This record gives sequence, C-alpha cells and structure tokens, in this order.
Amino acid sequence: MLWLRDFIDEWFRELMIDGIVSNFTSMFDDLNVRVNDIASQVGETPSGWNSSIFNMVRTISETVIIPIAGVILTFILCYELIQMILEKNNMAEFDTFNIYKWVFKTFCAVLILTNTFDIVVGVFEIAQHVVNSSAGVIVGSLDVDIAIADLEEQLEDMGTGALVQFYIESSILQLAIRVISICVFLIIYGRMIEIYLTISLAPIPLATLVNREWGNTGNSYLKSLFALAFQGFLIMVCVAIYAVLLSTITTADSVHAAAWGTVSYTILLAFTLFRTSGLAKSIFGSG
Repeated sequence: MLWLRDFIDEWFRELMIDGIVSNFTSMFDDLNVRVNDIASQVGETPSGWNSSIFNMVRTISETVIIPIAGVILTFILCYELIQMILEKNNMAEFDTFNIYKWVFKTFCAVLILTNTFDIVVGVFEIAQHVVNSSAGVIVGSLDVDIAIADLEEQLEDMGTGALVQFYIESSILQLAIRVISICVFLIIYGRMIEIYLTISLAPIPLATLVNREWGNTGNSYLKSLFALAFQGFLIMVCVAIYAVLLSTITTADSVHAAAWGTVSYTILLAFTLFRTSGLAKSIFGSG
C-alpha cells in the first residue's frame, strides 16, 4: 500500500504544481496584456480612441455649446468696445487705431471659436507624438517563460502541505491582480471620458481667450487641456517603471517573494496612475 500512497501523493503534488503554474501564467499574461493595453490607450487622440464618441461630442458642442459661446463672445466684445469708448471721454480723445485693434481682436476671437475643435485636436496630436516617440523606448514586459521555468524548479522542492498552502495563496493573489487591473482599467478609461467631457465645453472658455479681464478662463482651460494630454506621457513613464520592477520577478529568490512582489508592484502602479492627473495639473499650473 506504500506504493499507492506515494502514487497519490505524487499525483496530488503534480496537480498542485500545475494549478500554481497555471495561476501564475494567467497572472503574468494578464499583466503583460494590461501593460500593452495601457501603452496603446494613452497614445490615442480623442478622435482616434473612439471616433463615434468624438463625433457625437463634436456634434453636441457645435450645435449646443458654440451658440452659447457666441453669445458670450458678443457680450465680451461689446462690453470691451463700450469700455474702450468711455475711457477716452466719449470719443473726444479717441484714436481710430483702437477701432482697428478691436476689429482685429474680434476677427481673432471668431477665428478661434470657429476652429475650436481643430485647436483641441492639435493639442492632443502634439501629446500623441510625444507619447508614441517614447513608447518604443520605455515600454517593456515580463518574460513569462523565464518566470515560470524558475517557478517550477522552486515548486519541485516544496512539500505537499506547502504546495496546498501556496496554491490557495496564488489563487488569492490572482484574484487580487485582476481586481487591481480593473482599477487600472477605470483610471485609463476614466481619463478618456474626462477628456471628452472637457472638450465638449471647449467653445465657452475659448470664447473668453482674447479679453484681458476674462482671458484667465480661457488660459486656465488651455492649461487643463495640456495637462490632460500630457498625462498620457506620465502614464507611460509609470508603465516603464513598472515594467522594470516587474522584470526583477524572474530573479526572485523564492516563489513567495515573486508572488507578493508582483502584487506590490501592481498596487504601486495603480496608485501612481491615479496620481498622474494631479501631477500633470500641478506641472501645467491648472490645479
């Protein structure tokens, strides 16, 4: 009966090892897919990420928001003209050059308003060029084959009880990684939704851009727009740091260190991605 017990024990050990390797393979593959997905998502412009949503937002903005922005622009320009006239003793000392300057300013304001979405898209195309230029340099991934090969060697030296314990632990870690991956997904896609919401109201702040007193609204909007656009670059740097940290998993001394190191680095990635929004705003002075 001893041979039967040894056979069952060996069969159970192989079952546990296969289960643990399967959990880690799935976990590492999910991480690589998520990293590559982040890199591809942040490199897209609003029109390229989802053209249907972008066209819908543009249609709504042009049919609903631009008329409101036109009214605001008319009020600002009329107020500025009246103020300019009153400052010169009801035109008693008025210089005709000021009229030409006001007409030119009006032309620039109308030009900006009618090309709002070209300006917005231009900002994100600049950021996309920066992100795409850095993507080939800083993006990496975990070599699953090397990690699993080292893992199998270490699992062979573990006892049956330790394998059962680690199988349960690896299943919990796999679930944790998936939960964190969902959080990362929400951060990346939430940024894109925020971009669409921001550009939908673009005509209103840009309508104030040429006025001295109201221009801070337009300037603040452009700063927030650049912050949103270049947040993608900060996300790429976070992913690059994460990929370097994750590559050290293949040289871990124990499977426990590899498992908990992976979870720790992924939590760190989620935290830093969440912080990129505030950091970008503080850098561009829009926070």
